[in-house]
Amino acid sequence: MPVTAPDLFGYPRYWAECYGPAPFLPMSRAEMDTLGWDACDIILVTGDAYVDHPSFGMAVMGRFLEAQGYRVGIIAQPDWKSAEPFKALGKPTLFFGVTAGNMDSMINRYTADLRLRSDDAYTPGAAAGKRPERAVIVYSQRCREAYNEVPIVIGGIEASLRRIAQYDYWSDQVRRSVLVDASADILLYGNAERAIVEVAHRLAQGWKLADLNDIRGTAVIRRAAPAGWTELDSTRIDWPKQIDKLPNPYVEEGSACDSAAGSDDGAPLAKPIRVIPMPLARQARGERDTTYIRLPSFEKVAKDAALYAHASRVLHQEANPHNARALIQKHGTREVWVNPPPIPLTTAEMDGVFDLPYQRRPHPSYGDAQIPAYDMIKTSVNIMRGCFGGCTFCSITEHEGRVIQSRSEESILKEIEDIGRKVPGYTGVISDLGGPTANMYRLNCKDENIQASCRRLSCVYPAICEHLNTDHGATTALYRKARKLKGVKRILIASGLRYDLAVRDEEYVRELVTHHVGGYLKIAPEHSEDATLKHMMKPGMGSYHAFKKMFERFSRDAGKEQYLIPYFIAAHPGCEDEDMLKLALWLKRHRFRLDQVQTFYPSPMALATAMYHSARNPLHKVTYKSGKVYSARSIAQRRLHKAFLRYHDEANFEMLREALQNMNRRDLIGDGEHQLVPAASIKVPKRSPTGRTGNTPARRGKYNPARGGQWN
Repeated sequence: MPVTAPDLFGYPRYWAECYGPAPFLPMSRAEMDTLGWDACDIILVTGDAYVDHPSFGMAVMGRFLEAQGYRVGIIAQPDWKSAEPFKALGKPTLFFGVTAGNMDSMINRYTADLRLRSDDAYTPGAAAGKRPERAVIVYSQRCREAYNEVPIVIGGIEASLRRIAQYDYWSDQVRRSVLVDASADILLYGNAERAIVEVAHRLAQGWKLADLNDIRGTAVIRRAAPAGWTELDSTRIDWPKQIDKLPNPYVEEGSACDSAAGSDDGAPLAKPIRVIPMPLARQARGERDTTYIRLPSFEKVAKDAALYAHASRVLHQEANPHNARALIQKHGTREVWVNPPPIPLTTAEMDGVFDLPYQRRPHPSYGDAQIPAYDMIKTSVNIMRGCFGGCTFCSITEHEGRVIQSRSEESILKEIEDIGRKVPGYTGVISDLGGPTANMYRLNCKDENIQASCRRLSCVYPAICEHLNTDHGATTALYRKARKLKGVKRILIASGLRYDLAVRDEEYVRELVTHHVGGYLKIAPEHSEDATLKHMMKPGMGSYHAFKKMFERFSRDAGKEQYLIPYFIAAHPGCEDEDMLKLALWLKRHRFRLDQVQTFYPSPMALATAMYHSARNPLHKVTYKSGKVYSARSIAQRRLHKAFLRYHDEANFEMLREALQNMNRRDLIGDGEHQLVPAASIKVPKRSPTGRTGNTPARRGKYNPARGGQWN
């Protein structure tokens, strides 16, 4: 049965509610004085500039806590070289809340090729270097130095994806839970409204930190597992070596996990499969509530890549908030205890969060400085949370969960009207109605009981589950009502479109293509080859071709010249040189010349990152005899894969020629229609009137992967 939770806005208000909402949450003592505050109850420390907008995590948490009656201040992008900036608002009466911001600080600082970025979209003027590396750890330590006795609560995407031992791409090693390294008291993962309201009210009521160990969506450090609970060793439910024939508890009876999801010729999509979920153990919910799963310790997963992949697999299988058990992982003499995920918000609760009194613009202290991330989203509206796609390279599922949480039409339409009143320079164009995915609004399992027992990693792979509601009628109706609002000239859809879902509803696709595409629509096939797509948990190209036909037909019907812009990923685990070559040939055959391409970025906790680190596939049962998953690991190899995506770029010709020769594909070098790159041209030296050589032949160096892709 589904698990329920207390009403998010049903808690008794804290005494400070008498102050009412602040115009902006204060960032200085002067602002506190204006509000009549002698102290803040909660101080949020963030790596982003403070923008009072529901797309910025610190604004959502701050306004939500304010609505609960607390006085909330913000310290944005403090100088972390000393503790003094962390004393700017004085000592909080309850706790510090620490986040790196909307982006992981390491991804914010480095490209996928480990090059330093030159800008930061979440900083005024896009200035780089305004936040430290591993910001959650650094900020937490400075808060501890400033006021040692004040509890520290960490959260946001950076903490969420590091709640247990995780592979760290930047140091190429497995690191401890960030909770241990940050010396924080409690970690909140995912969208944390339910967890933070529990933490705030319990601390306000005088609870001790040691008593905050049972809150969903949190991780804490314990000396030992709780008494009276039943321990389930993860290696007994998913044994990482073939010593017996214990039944795999994760098997989904009747599934066709290895079936094709589509073909390159646009053939009809596979028939939806019937999935009968098989719970890990057929226990009553009461028994699950006192059972925890012991993951291999940090010390073991740091040394054993197979155990790391196994732990990643178990973590992802325990992601459904309605049937997940607590997890525990030893770090030295301490235990990191991870409570089950939070219960998803209801529509009324989502409305309550998004209807808070956001100013929808940056704090006045920034003056006229531009903050690129704000400029991008200032006229966009988030209509839902979560994603059931389960793409292995994406962190949305690990952070927001698979259950879709949707707002009401009324709340969304009200926000569009608020944009017209509050956003300077509004021209009547809404840049996006979306979220993690554009077209999952109100799409959920048809049966709550089936959803509560399901352990599938994706509702749409390898085929769309027959229990999934794929009717886009609510989204279509929302688009139509939004277009009719006074002052609205146009509404664009910029969020990623799940086109394998969209093709199930022609009316939705017609509505989208006719009214909401600004000339170009970005979609993400990610790859053309089934071998790679299976490691991504993405559909075959049959879905893409089916959508493309619909897109072109409806564009013609509307009398519009519009184009699909596909996104692809280079160097994904499971993708070999031959796969990238086939993708490059596919791109040339379909006359695509991509300007912006992306290389796989191993973010903490993603399933694809486990593949990258362990060379094993956690989508299947992990054994020491499991087949190895290839990953392009060297910078040179990753750049080569990226070069295949930009086969048309002259800067990549020499690299690709060298690779094609090594792959015995010299037939693809030349100027023919079906050849990939032109042959090398030999420049003839020109003679000056004096007989001296004016030009010299171009230097033909050899590509040396050992030198990071340099030419000898």
